[in-house]
Amino acid sequence: MKIYNTLTRKKEDFKSLEDKKVRIYVCGITPYDTTHLGHAFVYVSFDAFIRYLKSKDYSVDYTQNVTDIDDDILRKAKEENKNWKNLGQFWTDKFLEDLKFLNVAMPNHYVKATGSVDKIIEIVGDLQNKELAYERKGNVYYDVKKFKKYGELSKYNEEQMILISKERGADPEDPLKKDPLDFILWQKQKGGEPAWESPWGKGRPGWHIECSAMINKFLGDRIDIHGGGRDLIFPHHESEIAQSESYTQEEPFVKYWMHISMVMYEGEKMSKSLGNLIMVSDLKKNYSSNAIRWLLLSHHYREPWEFDYSEMDEAQEKIKKIEKALRKNKEAGSPDLLWSELESFLSDDFNTPRVLELIEASIGKNSSFARKSLNILGFNF
Repeated sequence: MKIYNTLTRKKEDFKSLEDKKVRIYVCGITPYDTTHLGHAFVYVSFDAFIRYLKSKDYSVDYTQNVTDIDDDILRKAKEENKNWKNLGQFWTDKFLEDLKFLNVAMPNHYVKATGSVDKIIEIVGDLQNKELAYERKGNVYYDVKKFKKYGELSKYNEEQMILISKERGADPEDPLKKDPLDFILWQKQKGGEPAWESPWGKGRPGWHIECSAMINKFLGDRIDIHGGGRDLIFPHHESEIAQSESYTQEEPFVKYWMHISMVMYEGEKMSKSLGNLIMVSDLKKNYSSNAIRWLLLSHHYREPWEFDYSEMDEAQEKIKKIEKALRKNKEAGSPDLLWSELESFLSDDFNTPRVLELIEASIGKNSSFARKSLNILGFNF
C-alpha cells in the first residue's frame, strides 16, 4: 500500500511503526461556529481510510481532538455574550450530529484540549529547561531558530512563513518575540479570559502545543499518520513537529503526513470568513447520507474541487440506482471477482473515485462485490 506523504512530497510504501498497528491523529474542529462540507470532506475521507485499514486487519488507534479553548471561541463568546464552554459544546454537538448522519465512526479517543492542560504545562516547561523556549511577561514562546528543520514540511521560505502565519492567526509583529516566526506556547491571561495556574502565572495554552500534548498523552512519542486539512500544514503542523521532536527527542514524530484538500464554492475556498458555506445540516434536508458520502468520496482526497448542486443531484440518482439494484439482486456474483481491482485502487494512495466507478460498473452484475466494497467505504445500505 502506498500513501502520499506531505513531508517528502511523494507516494511512499506504507509500513506501520508496529506490525499491524496504526496510530492516527487527525486535527479536529474549533467549535465556535457552524461546520461545513469542507470539514465533512476531511472526516469522511479519514473515516473511509480507517475502515479500509481495518479491513486489511490493522488495529487502528485513532485520536481526534476538539480545540475547545482558542482565540476564536473566546472572541465569538464575547460577541454573543455567551459562556465559552457552552458555546463550544453547542457547536461540538452540532458537528457530531452531522458526522453521525454521514455514518462516520467515532475515534478511539475524542478529546478536548482543556483536558490536557497538565501535559501542555509539562511540555512547555521541558522546552524552557532545554532553552528551546523563553518566557516574556507571562507569555512563553518557542524559539524557532533553535529548530533547524523548521519549514521542511511546508517548504515555505521565511518571507512566505511570516505572511501565512499572519493570515492564520499569529502575530509576527508581537514585540515580545525574538523572531517574527516564534510561536506562542503559553499566553498570559487577559481580562476576563479563562485561565489555568502555571509556572509562568495564570494563562492558557497556545494553539499548536495543544495537539502535541494530546498526541503524546493518547498515542505516545511517535505516530504513524497525522492528518488534517491542507490549510493546517503551516503554521500548525510545522510547529507541532518542532515542539514534539524537541520534547521527546524522537524523530520523525510523524511517519506519514496526510492532508485533505480544500472544497471550493463560488470560486473560493469554502470558509466561515467568506461565508460561502454548504452545510451538511442543509444538504440532509434533500439528500441522503449515502448520497453526500458518495459525492465526497468521488473526489480524491488530495485534489481540490468545486461544489456543484448538479453533482450532488447526480450522486443522489446514483445512490437510488444502487439501492434498487441491491434490493433486486441480493447475492448476485462473487465479491472476489473484482477484488484485485479494488485493492489496486485503494492501495494506490486511497483512490476512492476509481473504486466508486468500479462499484457503479458492477451494479446489476455483481451486487455481492458492490455491497462488500460499499461497506468498506462506510456506506450504509
